[in-house]
Amino acid sequence: MSVRIPLIATGPLTEAIFVARPNQLLVEARIDERLIRAHMADRGRLLDLLTPGARLLVAPRDEIGRKTAFQVVGVYRGDELISLDTQLPNRLVTAALSSGALPQFARYTKVQREVTIGSHRFDFRLGEGLTSCIVEVKSAGKVVDGLARFPDAPTERGRQQLGLLTQMARSGQRSALLFIIQRQSARALVPDEELDPGFARALRQAITSGVEVYAYVCPLSPEGLTLGPPVPVYSSAEAIPQSKWVDA
Repeated sequence: MSVRIPLIATGPLTEAIFVARPNQLLVEARIDERLIRAHMADRGRLLDLLTPGARLLVAPRDEIGRKTAFQVVGVYRGDELISLDTQLPNRLVTAALSSGALPQFARYTKVQREVTIGSHRFDFRLGEGLTSCIVEVKSAGKVVDGLARFPDAPTERGRQQLGLLTQMARSGQRSALLFIIQRQSARALVPDEELDPGFARALRQAITSGVEVYAYVCPLSPEGLTLGPPVPVYSSAEAIPQSKWVDA
Protein backbone atom coordinates (compact mmCIF):
# COMPACT_ATOMS: atom_id res chain seq x y z
CA MET A 1 0.00 0.00 0.00
CA SER A 2 1.47 3.33 -1.07
CA VAL A 3 1.31 6.16 1.46
CA ARG A 4 2.37 9.69 0.57
CA ILE A 5 1.80 12.95 2.40
CA PRO A 6 2.06 16.39 0.81
CA LEU A 7 4.71 18.88 1.82
CA ILE A 8 3.60 21.64 4.15
CA ALA A 9 3.24 24.77 2.04
CA THR A 10 0.98 27.79 1.85
CA GLY A 11 2.06 28.62 -1.68
CA PRO A 12 4.11 27.30 -4.58
CA LEU A 13 7.44 25.66 -3.78
CA THR A 14 10.40 27.71 -4.97
CA GLU A 15 14.04 26.88 -5.59
CA ALA A 16 16.62 28.98 -3.74
CA ILE A 17 20.40 28.96 -3.46
CA PHE A 18 21.89 28.40 -0.01
CA VAL A 19 24.07 31.23 1.30
CA ALA A 20 24.57 30.73 5.05
CA ARG A 21 23.12 29.26 8.23
CA PRO A 22 23.55 31.88 10.97
CA ASN A 23 22.06 29.56 13.59
CA GLN A 24 20.25 26.22 13.94
CA LEU A 25 16.85 27.60 13.06
CA LEU A 26 17.71 30.12 10.35
CA VAL A 27 18.93 29.86 6.76
CA GLU A 28 19.85 32.68 4.42
CA ALA A 29 19.37 31.99 0.71
CA ARG A 30 18.84 33.75 -2.61
CA ILE A 31 15.87 33.58 -4.94
CA ASP A 32 17.19 35.13 -8.12
CA GLU A 33 19.03 38.17 -6.71
CA ARG A 34 16.87 38.58 -3.62
CA LEU A 35 18.25 37.54 -0.23
CA ILE A 36 15.65 35.74 1.89
CA ARG A 37 15.53 34.33 5.40
CA ALA A 38 13.94 30.91 5.93
CA HIS A 39 13.09 28.86 9.00
CA MET A 40 14.95 25.56 9.37
CA ALA A 41 13.17 22.79 11.29
CA ASP A 42 16.03 20.26 11.04
CA ARG A 43 18.50 20.96 13.86
CA GLY A 44 21.12 18.51 12.61
CA ARG A 45 24.50 19.80 11.50
CA LEU A 46 23.88 18.95 7.82
CA LEU A 47 27.46 19.92 6.94
CA ASP A 48 27.48 17.63 3.91
CA LEU A 49 24.24 19.09 2.54
CA LEU A 50 24.15 22.80 3.38
CA THR A 51 27.15 23.89 1.36
CA PRO A 52 27.52 27.24 -0.45
CA GLY A 53 25.54 27.16 -3.66
CA ALA A 54 23.38 24.16 -2.69
CA ARG A 55 19.90 24.13 -4.26
CA LEU A 56 17.13 24.42 -1.69
CA LEU A 57 13.41 23.99 -1.95
CA VAL A 58 11.53 26.55 0.15
CA ALA A 59 7.87 27.29 0.79
CA PRO A 60 6.37 30.69 1.58
CA ARG A 61 4.93 30.99 5.11
CA ASP A 62 2.92 34.06 6.00
CA GLU A 63 1.44 33.16 9.38
CA ILE A 64 1.06 36.02 11.82
CA GLY A 65 3.99 36.29 14.21
CA ARG A 66 6.56 34.47 12.06
CA LYS A 67 10.00 36.08 11.86
CA THR A 68 10.78 34.49 8.50
CA ALA A 69 8.77 34.54 5.27
CA PHE A 70 9.87 31.06 4.13
CA GLN A 71 10.26 27.51 5.41
CA VAL A 72 13.09 25.26 4.18
CA VAL A 73 11.54 22.07 2.80
CA GLY A 74 14.48 20.23 1.28
CA VAL A 75 17.88 20.35 -0.35
CA TYR A 76 19.08 18.79 -3.59
CA ARG A 77 22.16 16.63 -3.78
CA GLY A 78 22.54 16.01 -7.46
CA ASP A 79 19.10 14.95 -8.61
CA GLU A 80 18.01 13.63 -5.22
CA LEU A 81 15.74 15.81 -3.09
CA ILE A 82 16.42 15.34 0.63
CA SER A 83 13.90 16.46 3.22
CA LEU A 84 14.89 19.06 5.82
CA ASP A 85 11.49 19.13 7.51
CA THR A 86 11.64 17.02 10.67
CA GLN A 87 7.87 17.29 11.12
CA LEU A 88 7.16 15.26 7.99
CA PRO A 89 8.09 11.84 9.49
CA ASN A 90 5.43 12.03 12.22
CA ARG A 91 2.82 13.08 9.69
CA LEU A 92 3.85 10.20 7.44
CA VAL A 93 3.71 7.66 10.28
CA THR A 94 0.27 8.97 11.29
CA ALA A 95 -0.98 8.41 7.75
CA ALA A 96 0.68 4.99 7.55
CA LEU A 97 -0.90 3.87 10.84
CA SER A 98 -4.36 4.99 9.77
CA SER A 99 -4.09 3.16 6.46
CA GLY A 100 -2.58 -0.05 7.87
CA ALA A 101 0.65 0.37 5.91
CA LEU A 102 2.82 -0.65 8.90
CA PRO A 103 1.89 -4.33 9.37
CA GLN A 104 3.78 -4.68 12.66
CA PHE A 105 1.28 -2.24 14.21
CA ALA A 106 -1.82 -3.21 12.22
CA ARG A 107 -3.71 -4.73 15.16
CA TYR A 108 -3.98 -1.41 16.97
CA THR A 109 -7.06 0.70 16.30
CA LYS A 110 -6.48 3.46 18.84
CA VAL A 111 -3.65 5.93 18.19
CA GLN A 112 -2.72 8.57 20.75
CA ARG A 113 -0.11 11.19 19.82
CA GLU A 114 2.48 12.92 22.02
CA VAL A 115 2.29 10.80 25.16
CA THR A 116 4.21 11.84 28.28
CA ILE A 117 5.85 9.03 30.25
CA GLY A 118 8.02 10.04 33.18
CA SER A 119 9.89 13.17 32.13
CA HIS A 120 9.84 12.35 28.42
CA ARG A 121 7.34 12.71 25.62
CA PHE A 122 6.95 9.98 23.01
CA ASP A 123 5.33 10.30 19.62
CA PHE A 124 2.67 7.59 19.82
CA ARG A 125 0.86 5.21 22.13
CA LEU A 126 -0.93 2.49 20.17
CA GLY A 127 -3.77 0.68 21.87
CA GLU A 128 -4.50 0.72 25.58
CA GLY A 129 -3.42 -0.94 28.81
CA LEU A 130 -1.00 -3.84 29.02
CA THR A 131 -1.18 -4.60 25.30
CA SER A 132 -0.31 -1.06 24.18
CA CYS A 133 2.85 -0.11 22.31
CA ILE A 134 4.94 3.05 22.78
CA VAL A 135 6.48 4.30 19.53
CA GLU A 136 9.12 6.99 19.05
CA VAL A 137 9.83 8.29 15.53
CA LYS A 138 13.21 9.66 14.45
CA SER A 139 14.13 11.45 11.24
CA ALA A 140 17.36 10.33 9.54
CA GLY A 141 18.86 12.26 6.65
CA LYS A 142 22.59 11.56 6.73
CA VAL A 143 23.73 8.80 4.34
CA VAL A 144 27.36 7.79 3.82
CA ASP A 145 28.30 5.04 1.34
CA GLY A 146 24.76 3.66 1.35
CA LEU A 147 24.45 3.66 5.14
CA ALA A 148 22.01 5.98 6.89
CA ARG A 149 23.65 7.23 10.07
CA PHE A 150 21.81 8.59 13.08
CA PRO A 151 22.07 11.05 14.71
CA ASP A 152 23.47 13.96 12.70
CA ALA A 153 24.21 15.87 15.93
CA PRO A 154 24.69 14.56 19.50
CA THR A 155 21.31 13.94 21.10
CA GLU A 156 21.10 13.58 24.86
CA ARG A 157 17.30 13.61 24.58
CA GLY A 158 17.41 10.70 22.13
CA ARG A 159 19.71 8.72 24.41
CA GLN A 160 17.45 9.26 27.42
CA GLN A 161 14.37 8.29 25.42
CA LEU A 162 16.09 5.07 24.37
CA GLY A 163 16.93 4.38 28.01
CA LEU A 164 13.29 4.70 29.00
CA LEU A 165 12.12 2.57 26.05
CA THR A 166 14.63 -0.04 27.19
CA GLN A 167 13.27 0.01 30.75
CA MET A 168 9.73 -0.38 29.43
CA ALA A 169 10.72 -3.31 27.20
CA ARG A 170 12.43 -5.06 30.10
CA SER A 171 9.27 -4.69 32.18
CA GLY A 172 7.09 -6.22 29.45
CA GLN A 173 5.78 -3.05 27.83
CA ARG A 174 5.96 -3.26 24.05
CA SER A 175 8.06 -0.37 22.73
CA ALA A 176 9.44 0.54 19.34
CA LEU A 177 11.79 2.99 17.65
CA LEU A 178 10.94 3.89 14.06
CA PHE A 179 13.47 5.64 11.80
CA ILE A 180 12.16 7.51 8.77
CA ILE A 181 15.08 7.93 6.36
CA GLN A 182 14.10 11.00 4.34
CA ARG A 183 16.00 10.07 1.21
CA GLN A 184 16.19 7.09 -1.12
CA SER A 185 19.87 6.20 -1.25
CA ALA A 186 20.15 4.16 1.99
CA ARG A 187 20.35 0.37 2.16
CA ALA A 188 20.59 0.08 5.95
CA LEU A 189 20.81 2.24 9.09
CA VAL A 190 23.44 2.27 11.82
CA PRO A 191 24.11 4.56 14.79
CA ASP A 192 26.84 7.13 14.23
CA GLU A 193 29.33 5.78 16.73
CA GLU A 194 31.91 8.49 16.17
CA LEU A 195 29.49 11.40 16.47
CA ASP A 196 27.44 10.15 19.43
CA PRO A 197 28.86 7.03 21.12
CA GLY A 198 26.34 7.38 23.95
CA PHE A 199 23.40 7.02 21.59
CA ALA A 200 25.09 4.07 19.86
CA ARG A 201 25.50 2.27 23.20
CA ALA A 202 21.90 3.04 24.13
CA LEU A 203 20.67 1.65 20.82
CA ARG A 204 22.57 -1.60 21.31
CA GLN A 205 21.13 -1.97 24.82
CA ALA A 206 17.64 -1.25 23.50
CA ILE A 207 17.90 -3.88 20.78
CA THR A 208 19.17 -6.58 23.15
CA SER A 209 16.45 -5.67 25.69
CA GLY A 210 13.61 -6.18 23.25
CA VAL A 211 12.89 -2.70 21.90
CA GLU A 212 11.68 -3.16 18.32
CA VAL A 213 13.68 -1.04 15.87
CA TYR A 214 12.55 -0.36 12.31
CA ALA A 215 13.74 1.86 9.46
CA TYR A 216 12.05 2.85 6.21
CA VAL A 217 13.52 4.54 3.16
CA CYS A 218 11.17 7.41 2.31
CA PRO A 219 11.92 9.29 -0.92
CA LEU A 220 10.96 12.94 -1.24
CA SER A 221 9.65 14.77 -4.28
CA PRO A 222 7.93 18.14 -4.70
CA GLU A 223 4.68 16.16 -4.55
CA GLY A 224 5.38 14.82 -1.06
CA LEU A 225 7.10 12.27 1.19
CA THR A 226 6.42 8.60 0.40
CA LEU A 227 6.66 5.59 2.69
CA GLY A 228 9.13 3.33 0.94
CA PRO A 229 10.51 -0.12 1.72
CA PRO A 230 11.96 -1.18 5.07
CA VAL A 231 15.72 -1.53 5.45
CA PRO A 232 17.62 -3.31 8.22
CA VAL A 233 18.95 -1.58 11.32
CA TYR A 234 22.31 -2.76 12.62
CA SER A 235 23.87 -2.02 16.00
CA SER A 236 27.08 -0.92 14.26
CA ALA A 237 28.63 -0.88 10.80
CA GLU A 238 30.83 -3.80 11.86
CA ALA A 239 27.72 -5.88 12.65
CA ILE A 240 26.57 -5.88 9.01
CA PRO A 241 27.00 -9.38 7.51
CA GLN A 242 29.27 -9.16 4.50
CA SER A 243 26.81 -11.24 2.50
CA LYS A 244 24.25 -8.46 3.02
CA TRP A 245 26.53 -5.66 1.92
CA VAL A 246 27.58 -6.21 -1.66
CA ASP A 247 27.59 -3.32 -4.11
CA ALA A 248 24.96 -3.71 -6.78
